Amino acid sequence: MLKRVFQNIVTRLATAGGSFGIVWLTARYLGAAGRGAVSLFVTDCALLLLFIGLVGGVSLIYLAPRRNVWNLLIPAYMWAAMVCTIGAAGIWVWRAVPFSYVGHLWGVCLLQAFFLINAGLLLGRRQERTYNSLLLLATGLQGGLLLLAFTLGQWHAVEVYYYAAYVAQGIPFLLSLVLLYRLADRWQMSRRLRASARELARHSRAAHLSNILSFINFRLSYYFVAYYADTHSVGVLSVGVALTEAVWVIARSASQSQYVDLIYAADKRSQVAPTLRGVRLTLLSTTAIVLGLCLLPASALAAVFGADFGEARPVILLLAPGVVAMAVSIILNSYFAGLGRYQVNTAAAIGGLFVTVPGCWLLIPQWGIEGAATAATLSYLFSTAYLLRTFRNANGLPLSELLPGKVELHYLIQLLRLQKSKVEPTREVAVK
Repeated sequence: MLKRVFQNIVTRLATAGGSFGIVWLTARYLGAAGRGAVSLFVTDCALLLLFIGLVGGVSLIYLAPRRNVWNLLIPAYMWAAMVCTIGAAGIWVWRAVPFSYVGHLWGVCLLQAFFLINAGLLLGRRQERTYNSLLLLATGLQGGLLLLAFTLGQWHAVEVYYYAAYVAQGIPFLLSLVLLYRLADRWQMSRRLRASARELARHSRAAHLSNILSFINFRLSYYFVAYYADTHSVGVLSVGVALTEAVWVIARSASQSQYVDLIYAADKRSQVAPTLRGVRLTLLSTTAIVLGLCLLPASALAAVFGADFGEARPVILLLAPGVVAMAVSIILNSYFAGLGRYQVNTAAAIGGLFVTVPGCWLLIPQWGIEGAATAATLSYLFSTAYLLRTFRNANGLPLSELLPGKVELHYLIQLLRLQKSKVEPTREVAVK
């Protein structure tokens, strides 16, 4: 478990580094307004992907060990194509964006949906290393192509992001399709296909509703800021959000392994101890990193991202407590999802939404991006408190069991030593 979590953390850190590079490139070369336009595109795409997950998502991982992958893939593809078409048209009407924008949104989102469906099926078959490598490849391609276009091509336009995304999602999609074909499963046109489609939809609706609600909690503020302010403010907000949310890489890495172990475990009760350890380790490491981020001066942000982005520092400070709380929430979300108790995650997300909507409505018109950060933190704290209370009551745990101590510090040191042992042989070879 320790080795798998470490491998996931390394991959997630590399992916987060690539994502940070994309944020830096778009902020540095496109400015705050351009960065804001990219953020809104990414948010629109993520919104469609979430509705695509209503027939797919985490349920692909859950059902992949139990069903023929092709019986799951075909209905997931069909649903993805339908949602992309209807969703892109809906955003065209809702946000009054240009038709060219809608075309790019449809194309990029469809490619990414197909790729994530394939990757989810591979993860469900316990091919975690392959899954991680494909995600890393997609991020690396996106960042590399943007770097070439901005520096060598001197092409400083938002459209560059769209064209880079086609390649960055298309190549991993084709590779993942080849890897699926190499599995022992073979295409069968039978009643099992229709049965798998119904089962996939049934499981996904229960599992994915909380993800949709969580996304609204995470990104609703972007639309409020765009409405009450402008894309410049969205760009500044997105940099602050990207920096703080990057620390979730630890929680997401641990939750990935945890979820796979839970769906395979015969004794679900045995997974309480690993979940507790995940909560404590996440709380310890995330708090340390967030404190470091809070120490960054505005001048450092302006030097790295551009003069406009020094304004992101108050956003980071206001998001800090909520980001730490949400890291714990990610672990607990994975635990309840692995048990099939999706209603717990949904209830937490609904509770957060009841804080997010009035928070954005009341705070953003008056305080702008700082109001958006405050609304997000209040929502995260509420959702995490509900999940912690439910987890404690379900397992009869005192609050002290959730707090990190010497054991977690030792566990963290083990991870660092494992990283050092991986790096040192590489250095020796380089010297030789």
